[in-house]
Amino acid sequence: MSSAYFDTSALAKWYVNESRSEDVEEYVRSVYPVYVSLLTKIEMKSLAARRVREGHFDLLAQGKVLATFEGDIAGGHLVLLPHTVESFLIAESLLGSHPEVPLHSLDAMHLGIMRAAGVMTLATADRVMAQAAEALGMECETFF
Repeated sequence: MSSAYFDTSALAKWYVNESRSEDVEEYVRSVYPVYVSLLTKIEMKSLAARRVREGHFDLLAQGKVLATFEGDIAGGHLVLLPHTVESFLIAESLLGSHPEVPLHSLDAMHLGIMRAAGVMTLATADRVMAQAAEALGMECETFF
């Protein structure tokens, strides 16, 4: 069984019923461990708050999503990868290394964290992240 790093765009589909959520659920069952980072925690809270502001969630739904997510980390279903100096330096080096890919700073951080930890498979629902991962020779499971 292989492992994968889930960026927030793919991981959100595990917690919120969206297009391709069933595909994410099936993929999650096929990989172990499922890696995330502290950045993912921040982005999940941001996503949930945005859903409340936009009227897609009420506060109860937001709380349930975040509690389930935190419970999955506490229970070991999601494994937090550390942010290290190396992960920051890798992220910095990625920005501009492929000028054709419009990679943003936080996306570069996700990729830097992955590379520093030796994880070579990214699960994403973000086309730019997929393009960047493929340009870097990483395996990519997409959920567009």
